[in-house]
Amino acid sequence: MQPVLEISAADDFVLWPIGEQESYGYLVLNGELTPAEVGTAVMRIADCNDFEPEEEHGPCPTDPLGTFLHGLLTMPDLFAAGGFRVTDTTTRTVFVEPGCCNGLETWRDWLEVLDGTGYSSFGHDPSSVAERVGELVRLTFDAYGTDGSPVIELSVDQARRLVAGAQQDLQDFLGLAAIWAEQHLPAHAAAVTAALARAVDLAPTQ
Repeated sequence: MQPVLEISAADDFVLWPIGEQESYGYLVLNGELTPAEVGTAVMRIADCNDFEPEEEHGPCPTDPLGTFLHGLLTMPDLFAAGGFRVTDTTTRTVFVEPGCCNGLETWRDWLEVLDGTGYSSFGHDPSSVAERVGELVRLTFDAYGTDGSPVIELSVDQARRLVAGAQQDLQDFLGLAAIWAEQHLPAHAAAVTAALARAVDLAPTQ
């Protein structure tokens, strides 16, 4: 299980260094990313929130950097396209693939599977789902697939360890991002770091 961020092409991006990524692929977020990969992740999360904020969030800056970061730094509800991807490391079969409209900020839905309603879906195309059945967690790649779909079952304890590991990967990514922001966005470092934590629902509790 890995936290992944959906990436789109950004060939004309010049506000800070970014890595080369295949459009509509996924970038795995963890503590082993290069500075360019962290830059790619920050760029993509900011781009996911590049909407015109409501009037109460203040006027949009006119400089290119301020304009690009404005939504990330002022929107109350942030989005990071992606989620927790589950792959059988032996067969490389994907059992949960974040679908359209799924975001990293909803990763706690996995806790709902383990300790709440026992069910959660992770976007569509594909419609991956996880459901708790007794002491097992059943993962289905595409619940609405017409020709059947890959399914895997894990013990609840296994699933809990996987979720905890993916959460730690996200935390490690945020640690790298904080260092990266100090180096590349010193005037906005604290605000960007806090926004990234909110975007992946790991902001410190008050």
